[in-house]
Amino acid sequence: MGCDAEANGPQLSSATDARITPIGRWMRRTRMDELPQFWNVLKGEMSLVGPRPERQHFIDAITEIAPHYRHLHKVRPGITSWGQVKFGYAENVQQMVRRLKYDILYIENMSLAVDLKILAYTVLIILKGDGK
Repeated sequence: MGCDAEANGPQLSSATDARITPIGRWMRRTRMDELPQFWNVLKGEMSLVGPRPERQHFIDAITEIAPHYRHLHKVRPGITSWGQVKFGYAENVQQMVRRLKYDILYIENMSLAVDLKILAYTVLIILKGDGK
């Protein structure tokens, strides 16, 4: 992103986000922008699979619409999630709420088999360059 990308406050990225540089757009499409998160996995702060963490500004906005969002905090956040695989990046709070149903479904059905399925889907999305 360019300098002062959030000078007007927290913002979500979109497909036509002018704040993202051409290199940043490529990194996002190939998911290279997620590589630094592996450090958080090694430190034990994150998991490979789990609901995506959000910034407090957006947590507050989501919780106003969907109070059950707080259930996501019962598990360790992850680099990839059922919500990311099935829905993709959210461009607004309403999309975040829609993606929430996939993450709740994941929490209710957590298992090694589900994690492996999500990881396989994630690899396919990266290799195909798909995803939102």
